Amino acid sequence: MTETQVRFDELIAALKEHDFRLTPQRVELVRLIASSEGHPSAAQLYDRIKQQFPTISQATVYKTLALLKDLGQVLEIGLRDDNHYDGNRPQPHPHLICIKCNKIVDAELSLDQEAIRKMESETGYTILRPQISFYGLCPDCKKKS
Repeated sequence: MTETQVRFDELIAALKEHDFRLTPQRVELVRLIASSEGHPSAAQLYDRIKQQFPTISQATVYKTLALLKDLGQVLEIGLRDDNHYDGNRPQPHPHLICIKCNKIVDAELSLDQEAIRKMESETGYTILRPQISFYGLCPDCKKKS
């Protein structure tokens, strides 16, 4: 079984576990998320699924992404143009984001759980989704500058 199929099955199982309807549109969106490389935006996912389901609304895409985010199955990365989503690594991890082209790369750096616990105890917050983003220039944009 491929990684994409395993991830697709995990996402479908999470939706079923919470009794969410599995419409053909929602199943196809889950398939796109599971097979996506990188961090597609909601608009990019909508454009792809619209080819197969011309009557699908953007609201359906956004609602399904919000649902999967609430279930802890996708990470949402807020950018100025549109939110982007990481459906293959839903656990919190750092991202490198280019301020010119909006390219997003996963950083292979583990989050310091002790620092997170210390921050919780010092502030009284309960941290539900630690997310760290580093903004800068990607190698391609750096060359152009």
